[in-house]
Amino acid sequence: MSEPSTEPSAMTDQYADPYAAPHADTILVGGRVKTPSGWAEGLTVRAGVIETVGGRDEVLRRRGPGTRVLDLAGATVLPGLHDLHVHPVYAGIRERRCKIPQGSDLTDTLRIVAEHVSRAAPGTWVLGGQWDASALGTVPDRTMLDAVAPGHPVVLEDTSGHSSWANSAALEATGIGPTTPDPVGGFFERDAAGNPSGIQREAAVDLLVAAAPKPADEEIEEALEWSLGEMLSYGITSFTEAAVGFTAGPRAELRAYTRLAARGAIRQRVRLCLVWSPVDPVCEDVIAARNLCASPHLAPDCVKIFLDGVPTDSRTAAMLEPYKDTAGRDDEAGRHGMLAIAPAVLDHAVTRFDRMGITVKFHAAGDAAVRAALDAIEAARTANGHGPCMHNVGHSTFVTKTDIERAAQIGATFEVSPYLWQPSPICSDIAAAVGPEAVERAWPVREMLAAGAPVVAGSDWSVVPSVNPWSAIETLVTRQRPGGSPDSFGASQAITLDQAFALFTANSARQEGMAHRIGHIEPGLLADLVVVDPNPFEVPITHVHATAVKMTFVEGDLVFDAGARRSGPARSS
Repeated sequence: MSEPSTEPSAMTDQYADPYAAPHADTILVGGRVKTPSGWAEGLTVRAGVIETVGGRDEVLRRRGPGTRVLDLAGATVLPGLHDLHVHPVYAGIRERRCKIPQGSDLTDTLRIVAEHVSRAAPGTWVLGGQWDASALGTVPDRTMLDAVAPGHPVVLEDTSGHSSWANSAALEATGIGPTTPDPVGGFFERDAAGNPSGIQREAAVDLLVAAAPKPADEEIEEALEWSLGEMLSYGITSFTEAAVGFTAGPRAELRAYTRLAARGAIRQRVRLCLVWSPVDPVCEDVIAARNLCASPHLAPDCVKIFLDGVPTDSRTAAMLEPYKDTAGRDDEAGRHGMLAIAPAVLDHAVTRFDRMGITVKFHAAGDAAVRAALDAIEAARTANGHGPCMHNVGHSTFVTKTDIERAAQIGATFEVSPYLWQPSPICSDIAAAVGPEAVERAWPVREMLAAGAPVVAGSDWSVVPSVNPWSAIETLVTRQRPGGSPDSFGASQAITLDQAFALFTANSARQEGMAHRIGHIEPGLLADLVVVDPNPFEVPITHVHATAVKMTFVEGDLVFDAGARRSGPARSS
């Protein structure tokens, strides 16, 4: 196989007249090619565009003296995949920190923390994650970390990123004590005496994040570049950065994206979602200057708005019905969660962004938050008419049937998280919080598709341990663990393999406003392609998660080659 190219392809003289070139640049042949009408034997690419799709003899007629012919050796060619909710900087930085495997119990978690503390310079911060209360066996507190890290500030994020666990040194370094008030939009868990326990929820997490050291620009760029390569290795040719600034602040992360784009290191098509909050004036400055970061592969045309938290042990997702287990909290937030932004403020903001041509992505896990998002989209449609912006409700863990029908009517997209619903520690937390009846309709994808609502998928990596989309495609169909399992999560909402694949290809292309250029394999579309083996459409559904990507192409350029990568560092698990 050929080496992945490291520079974007350049037009040659033969393309001065795009219709004059007699030969293809690249031919893929000797395998199976998925098209909208069935399966073909090969395809040709010229100037980054799919030129011919058909039988072996037909595509080989386009071969010339400079044509690269790649024998697929029976492998399968599919359109490139899209991840419409991912945090690449966050994922890359997490790889460098105190990384706790999801599902670790309390003993293993504290052992890993102790190992990192032993290697840290005296008094330095130890940052990392991830933990889940169900896996630990309890909601932890600061004294547990104090026992293994008395002299280092330690802060560990939970799996969702919406809660953190800190030791006494970290609380002291941040100035958090018994008299510290709960911030707007968050709170500190407290012991019987009113002292912060070391567990922070939602906006309270931000106080420790602000006090902790930030990664340097070089580290951010290296982290982002690693994540870009990881995504290409799974066949992801387009993605949406769901919250610029989530890890290192918006300006630092935008610098990383623009610098990598300037040197040709960003090969995927990337939509950047800039976080907006009514209480942070920096957000408005960043959004106003967004087009300074635009380039052929970077589109800073999305705004992210967090409407609630998560329906786990924190019980911060905004729910219409009360939580089954309020964990001893008898206030409104404990019973129904937290809606982060007042409806009138939200409606005005979304209407304004819609008028500006900016797509809005909401974080909305609970059904009350989803309803608030749909209300805001409807307000924008009423004020501005139906324009090109496909505003999308991220996560959509719980949605009422009436709101699913309404979304189809107002052109609102549901972005679901299939990587999360395979039975896992975070799903166990969700089940304990909301009860089994609500869980049966978690991420109601089947109902969404039946109603005609637009539906796309996002990994939320690194909330999940891997960005592997093939696991998500499988679990959309099985609602079980990859490989199959006796237990399931929301089994009534399972869909077909063809529907699941469309979420990652054709549906996502429409969401990105790119359906005229990508999403299928057919002549005239861009050659964003992934070569896999085995064919996921010809194996048992419980084998789809193990689909191996052999090559990834973006606009005809070979940007990932598993054969070449095998000689380098191994992919992390």
